[in-house]
Amino acid sequence: MKTCGLLFSFGLTLFAQQPSVENAKLETRAFSGTLSAQLSGLGAGPFWAAWSEPIIAGQHGDMCSWNRNDGSGRIATAPMRLEGEVALVILIRVEFGQTDQLRVTSPDCLLDVGGLPFYTISGVPAGESVAWLKTQVAGPHSDMAVMAISHHQGAVAEQALDELTTTSQPVAVRKRAAFWLGNARGADGVAVLKRMLANEPNADVRDRVVFALSQSNDPGGLPLVLDAARNDKDPHIRGQALFWLAQKAAAQVSKNAIENALSNDPESSVRERAVFALSQLPNGQGVPMLIDLAKTHRDPAVRKKAMFWLGQSKDPRALDFFAQTLKP
Repeated sequence: MKTCGLLFSFGLTLFAQQPSVENAKLETRAFSGTLSAQLSGLGAGPFWAAWSEPIIAGQHGDMCSWNRNDGSGRIATAPMRLEGEVALVILIRVEFGQTDQLRVTSPDCLLDVGGLPFYTISGVPAGESVAWLKTQVAGPHSDMAVMAISHHQGAVAEQALDELTTTSQPVAVRKRAAFWLGNARGADGVAVLKRMLANEPNADVRDRVVFALSQSNDPGGLPLVLDAARNDKDPHIRGQALFWLAQKAAAQVSKNAIENALSNDPESSVRERAVFALSQLPNGQGVPMLIDLAKTHRDPAVRKKAMFWLGQSKDPRALDFFAQTLKP
């Protein structure tokens, strides 16, 4: 029987940190055996199933809007958790015996299930949750599966992400794992990314590693980006590291790294990338250096790039420089 407009609130014990649900045929099942077997035992669908796990520390704000196009989704009376959520909720939709949708949400979210059965599975061990999500990594739900793993607390998630960075995994999976190691796993994630930067054979994956390091909130991330800008064997990686330094690091750190590349890097492509990085410094901080490069740098390609990015800047100082240069 369809339950219209009914709000179902779960208790405050950890396993019951589930979202509020309306318009659903609700059942609660205790975890038993394996998630794969238990989900199969619920039938071919269509139905929704959910379970919750403790979330890694440092995740601020709810995840309700991740699953909505309009950016809303918070229950009007739900708390705004200033110190971050304490749990994440894994949501799956099953139809024809297959996972049709995989989503990650928060306990404070309100879900309209559209009249379908909705099974909450209580007491799912974190290891079992991560193990099931790993079965989804190679399929159409790979992005969400890797993200969900990264948000689990504890060593089981660290180990799973570590395994997803090995060269036996597809490049796309390694790139996703690198992204979330930087964005969610703090110092432990930085340690894995450092190893990847040293040992990963694929240039696209190493590119993603540099980006992930630049996004980490751990203080160990940006020094590794700076080292890559100065010393990486791959000119493309050196250039990318310069770009992300310009986006993230303190202006003086970025300027020093860029100046070093412009003066010392043997590759013209890296020097040109350094010019672009200068143009990305906030509040026009790179404009004086760009003007100096356009006037004096030994490399004609660098002078040309500096002129180009000065033109794109629309900065009054750049306009004055062009006016002086074009004087008869």
